[in-house]
Amino acid sequence: MQPFTARVVEVIKAIPAGTVMTYGQVAAAAGSPRGARRVVWVLHSLSEAHGLPWHRVVNAKGEIALPGDEARYTQRALLEQEGVSFDGDYRVDLAQCRWDGANPEGEG
Repeated sequence: MQPFTARVVEVIKAIPAGTVMTYGQVAAAAGSPRGARRVVWVLHSLSEAHGLPWHRVVNAKGEIALPGDEARYTQRALLEQEGVSFDGDYRVDLAQCRWDGANPEGEG
């Protein structure tokens, strides 16, 4: 596994329940502020194998960016189960639930 990929996996694993990060935030926290598209690839390719909480990553507008109604519905349902609030059908309230990644252990 490439170093950036490994860091992305660790950042995503650290996102606490009830919070979200954007693809760009994950990329920046993993050391590549312009690597959001690579974060998408990691989520698509490695979420199942590494047990990643993939549903806690949204786009820069706070929107669920998955293609297909079923996938978007699933992500929204998982986030709602964790207490994440939404501004619209598939847009989370980033002001309330964005995690800044300041504590890598996901505590506090």
